[in-house]
Amino acid sequence: MWSGPRNISSALMRAWDNRPDTVVCDEPLYGHYLHMTGFDHPAAEEVIASQSTDWREVVAWLTGPIPDQHTVFYQKHMAHHLLPNIELDWLDQVVNCFLIRSPQEMLTSLLEILPNPSLSDTGLPQQVEIFHHVQQRLGSAPPVLDSRDVLEHPRQMLSAFCNLIPVPFLDSMLHWPAGQRETDGVWARHWYGNVEKSTGFGVYRPKDKKVPERFQPLLAACEPLYQELAAHRITI
Repeated sequence: MWSGPRNISSALMRAWDNRPDTVVCDEPLYGHYLHMTGFDHPAAEEVIASQSTDWREVVAWLTGPIPDQHTVFYQKHMAHHLLPNIELDWLDQVVNCFLIRSPQEMLTSLLEILPNPSLSDTGLPQQVEIFHHVQQRLGSAPPVLDSRDVLEHPRQMLSAFCNLIPVPFLDSMLHWPAGQRETDGVWARHWYGNVEKSTGFGVYRPKDKKVPERFQPLLAACEPLYQELAAHRITI
């Protein structure tokens, strides 16, 4: 699942983690990303220490046997972690899906954690690049989920999504126990406060908060990328 930040990606990971047939992993390329870029993210040194920084080693694990004798391996990825030096051939060995969110709502949330985000930090350019790569290989559009659609109609959207993969939909995806998970990345304490309190998908509420004036050019750059992906989103 290729997502950008602040896209209910952690809640969706909870949904899959609550399936008895599924094992999940949380942003396995984050360590490589921070090691290569040197970006000053929260707990950066701890993240790097917690994961392999060799992308080839990570990819070998992601495309190898499914851990713990499960039948489904759900991989939560931030699209911007897929740096240009990482070859894309391995994507042919997994089912690639995309999670998007309205740029205005995404940016107002992202600004609470990253005070000066770039277009690359939103993950949208990388999502579009990955989408095009996968679409060309498949000859058709891969599945796209919009966060708002999932929050408004969780059962219907996840059922439709599972049908496309295809993996049987399970009711257990709609609710989960509150709290931390061993599968959460070490960065969880900085980013996962709300999802740790959750027991299911929250009710969608439009955000009245506006993107500050100085980030309006960034919002304008995000919008066509989002719309390109949203044109392929699953509808019910």
